Amino acid sequence: MRPRILDLNVLQTLVAIADTGTVTAAADRLAYTQSTVSMQLHRLEALLEVSLHEREGRRIRFTAEGEQLIGYARKMLALNNEALDSLRQRQVSGQLSLGIPEDYAFLLTSVLSHFSQLFPAVQLQVICGSSVRLLEQVQAGELDLAVVTRQTRSPGGEVIRREPLVWAVGAEKQPSLTDPIPLALYSPGADVFREVAEQALFSAGRQWRLAYSSQSMTGLMPVVVAGLAVVPVTRDMLTPQLRVLDERSGMPALQSIEMALHRPSGRPTEPARQMAELIREHLAGDG
Repeated sequence: MRPRILDLNVLQTLVAIADTGTVTAAADRLAYTQSTVSMQLHRLEALLEVSLHEREGRRIRFTAEGEQLIGYARKMLALNNEALDSLRQRQVSGQLSLGIPEDYAFLLTSVLSHFSQLFPAVQLQVICGSSVRLLEQVQAGELDLAVVTRQTRSPGGEVIRREPLVWAVGAEKQPSLTDPIPLALYSPGADVFREVAEQALFSAGRQWRLAYSSQSMTGLMPVVVAGLAVVPVTRDMLTPQLRVLDERSGMPALQSIEMALHRPSGRPTEPARQMAELIREHLAGDG
């Protein structure tokens, strides 16, 4: 009798359902249709000749057999990834230059750590700078990859994450929000945060003044924490020293920004291709 073999793709679907709780959410995670996810689950039950799940409204509850298989599925998928990673480690070498805006470098900490573990033979150089400058370096062929921030629907690059912007003030102190509103903004040309803030205030008919300017959030923080200015930030950039202003503050809503991955024209090097894949996995999954 021909042995039955579990399909890793189907096991991946099973784990996605377990992690998200519904067929709909699992389909979104895997970029499948809901019917495909349901079909794979039923196919798995037919192969094993056992019921793996029960429905409770829209949510999925797994039987004891289902929970047992999920445990095995996680181990099998982890072993599959370990095998692939081991083979990739031996094949990839060379140099890689990656550009990241200083205030977003923390988002790539896990990416850089994972990459160095997977590909120890690659010499990685990380360059921090403004999104505008990093994009120029990519276009000039000085960087293999760059993650940059931009306004939504801007041309070029590959969008990997969208972040809503919010207004923030010091956790304990804040300035008066009457016109002209004191702002702490990035230096002109340093990033898109300033452009988004200016557009929102102009559209709302609000007046503002520049209280402080810097190339990074590190430089803006002291003034904001002291209660002397309002700053536009993403929620990922918030610290315990900052507090978000809600709609009751009278401040206009801010547009979201996009994080986009850029690389020079032409075929990417293998280190650049692997790094781009890791960035997509990590940032898209967290956004």
